[in-house]
Amino acid sequence: MELLWNRAEQPAALLVLAHGAGAPMDSDFMNAMAEALAGQGVSVVRFEFPYMARRRQEQRKFPPNRAPQLLAHFRDVLAALPDDNLPIWIGGKSMGGRMASLLAAEADCPPIHGVVALGYPFHPPGKPEKTRTDHLPCLAVPMLICQGERDPFGKPQEVASYGLPQAIHLHWLPHGDHDFRPLKRSGLEQTDLIGDAAVRAALFIREMRTAQ
Repeated sequence: MELLWNRAEQPAALLVLAHGAGAPMDSDFMNAMAEALAGQGVSVVRFEFPYMARRRQEQRKFPPNRAPQLLAHFRDVLAALPDDNLPIWIGGKSMGGRMASLLAAEADCPPIHGVVALGYPFHPPGKPEKTRTDHLPCLAVPMLICQGERDPFGKPQEVASYGLPQAIHLHWLPHGDHDFRPLKRSGLEQTDLIGDAAVRAALFIREMRTAQ
């Protein structure tokens, strides 16, 4: 099992970060986010789900594994982590964040302190009626969702109607899309929004650690 590490100098926690459906663990987004989080004092370890590892090996596209396989692999990654006494958080980009939340909602989830989702896929684009929120009330740990205001997988007005549990905290990124790319006329860059999300995630992790 290949793991990709970004270690903070004095880490407050370790975030196990899963990739999205279409891009690997070392995509530009994942690289930038992991570096930004480590710069904010959160160590990050990345991994690839089986289908993505197969893509890398065979240089062909394969669809994502079914959710039970993805969740089983997530568990394997957690079991393989070294014991360094850091609080363990799980999360991911888009599908990876959703898988992290599904794992956290399971009654026998391995010990974790919380979830960080980067661009949560609340529904498929253009299909707001097909929400992916039924499991969220079952989370026994806090969850932070960093979401672009223009994300077609869930915009502010839509998400506000869901009545999400109090344990789920939303941080909206101005002018951002699903990959945290802002409108050009905003004067912002994708790196600005990635940095914003990293700062908020690190602060949230520290706040939750104090509260616990």
